[in-house]
Amino acid sequence: MNLQQLTVDAFAVDGMLSSMSERFVSREGQTEMAKAVADVVANGGALVVEAGTGTGKTFAYLVPALLSGKRVLVSTATKTLQDQLHGRDIPALAEHMGLPIKLALLKGRSSYLCVERLEGARQGDGGGIDKYAARTLARIERWALSTRTGDLAEIEGLDERSSAIAAVTSTRENCLGSECSKYRSCYVYAARREALGADVVVVNHHLFFADMSVRESGMAELLPSVDVVILDEAHQLNETGIQFLGAVLSSHQALDLAHDALASGLQHARGLCEWQALAASLENAMRDLRLAAGPSTRSYGGKADTVRLNWTAQQPNGLNEVDWTQALVGLRTATFELHDALATVSELNPELARLQTRAKEFLERCDAFTQTCPVDSVRWLDVNQQLRLVQSPLDIAEALKKRVWKPPETAPTSNTQTSTEPERRAWIFTSATLGDDDRLSWFTEACGLDAATVLRVSSPFDYAAQAGVFVPRDFPEPSDPSHSHAVAALAAKVALVLGGRTMVLTTTLRALNAVSEALRQHLPESIAILVQGTLPKRELIERFRSFGDSAGQANGMGEQGAVLVGSASFWEGVDLPGEALQAVFIDKLPFPPPSDPLVQARSLRLQQQGKNPFAAYQLAEAAVALKQGAGRLIRHETDQGALIVTDRRLAVSSYGRRLMAALPPMQVLNDESELLAWLGRVRG
Repeated sequence: MNLQQLTVDAFAVDGMLSSMSERFVSREGQTEMAKAVADVVANGGALVVEAGTGTGKTFAYLVPALLSGKRVLVSTATKTLQDQLHGRDIPALAEHMGLPIKLALLKGRSSYLCVERLEGARQGDGGGIDKYAARTLARIERWALSTRTGDLAEIEGLDERSSAIAAVTSTRENCLGSECSKYRSCYVYAARREALGADVVVVNHHLFFADMSVRESGMAELLPSVDVVILDEAHQLNETGIQFLGAVLSSHQALDLAHDALASGLQHARGLCEWQALAASLENAMRDLRLAAGPSTRSYGGKADTVRLNWTAQQPNGLNEVDWTQALVGLRTATFELHDALATVSELNPELARLQTRAKEFLERCDAFTQTCPVDSVRWLDVNQQLRLVQSPLDIAEALKKRVWKPPETAPTSNTQTSTEPERRAWIFTSATLGDDDRLSWFTEACGLDAATVLRVSSPFDYAAQAGVFVPRDFPEPSDPSHSHAVAALAAKVALVLGGRTMVLTTTLRALNAVSEALRQHLPESIAILVQGTLPKRELIERFRSFGDSAGQANGMGEQGAVLVGSASFWEGVDLPGEALQAVFIDKLPFPPPSDPLVQARSLRLQQQGKNPFAAYQLAEAAVALKQGAGRLIRHETDQGALIVTDRRLAVSSYGRRLMAALPPMQVLNDESELLAWLGRVRG
């Protein structure tokens, strides 16, 4: 029996999956996607699938991949989703299907404990650990006594923002590799060895692209040995990819280099060079460069907003060319002096040799940024308390084409094996949101997948019955200073009807702060206001979910419900099914910022191609982001709720029809009274 028929049988009403869970429902869309995946797994090639929320896309790609018996690599957007696939979905499915697969999880260096650096942190060389992080360090030390994998995700409730994590994990720059005294017990290399021997390996997009950039993540050996590559949450691929395929020079890199050179120089080569003066010179040069970038970043309610500056003085919001060039030359000079000093002592100790290499790489970055930017790339500065000089390609099309469409590499073989010509590799790209046209051009063009097979599978949810959408027409324009206060006032009315259960998504940190402050003026103390940045994202979501589970019962602080206000990362990856969330606000249409240098460069390229940047790029970006935000609302067949977009352009502009068509087919609510009455019926 061929793979496609095996797959269809598995998803049948009385098939193998029906006995796995009482909640299993045979869905036409899920079966359609699984058949398409089975076809490309069997024959090779590239498949792009947009599978609406509720399709069950995870099983739709896992079942045929596992049934094929081929080596599989699954990459997803976040470490949390990695852990879900590795710890729950794949083991449960393989066990039920009776497939004895060897499964491995592979993450980047920052996810694993470095025993060498933990010992350094114990001895007081913790890279600036404060008294609060010292408690986290103590937790890590206790956990380190029993862990097998060294994966920090095992520590429940670990605050990923803690400075203790950077102190006990390694980077490509400071890892000593085989020269390290703890190399044989290194968790990073143990994970890589395990991945090379596994049938199914779960990675994340950052790791996938890091290898394309530096070929250091372990993927260089892994990818040639797999037959099937599945990239879930593929809508993040382009933006993730350009982070790694360009170049970055940052104040963080410079200050880390200066700190490590000073510490290692004094420890291993004291008196042989002026380590304190050399380190101070590099730090001062980096600070001068930061000052040349202009005034400090804006701050809204204590929340720093990164400013993105154009590279050249000729562009709006650009640099003072004289000051900038002088400061960049000064940074190069200070780096050159440190590199030369390290070269004289590099043979004394592996740490000093590694530091010389780091100084050389940093010097090369300085040189690269003093040269003309390549025509297919763009440069900008991210200015916060720190400074990042960035050069990136406009998209990942050319880089991904080389991976997807070239003949597969022959995997390394042992002396006892016979090398055979590899079959054509299968590539599957999937997400709930990949564009707003039939060819999914927003995704396929940016990723070089124009020749891929494209499939769009609709959500099985009955949106017309389950969800309403409201766009107030008599609302302040998004540019009006009163807009955020109007959003908060309407959100408060909705939250009072629902007993909380409301999420407000903003497009900027300025709006995040303004809306959250205004909500405090409109809501009683019985409704908690949970704001991005006040707690780790995971804690905020869990606290918000707890109000939905409490059925209106007050907690220890007298709170009976909550409103969650978030920006950026809260537009996706937030899963709150059931009654926990029944209203989602989007403060304004999420167009890409026109002052962003990357947006400007992409728009200019489209103009040069004779295309309209607004229609071909900016509208498509807004449509995808709008779909992502709206996707937080309905997560299950029984969910009900309303989407409120407080941007009248969606209702009255000529392009509003295209954006509305990108949303699920929800019932249109015509005015505020109809909205509140509809939500009242939802609450019962």
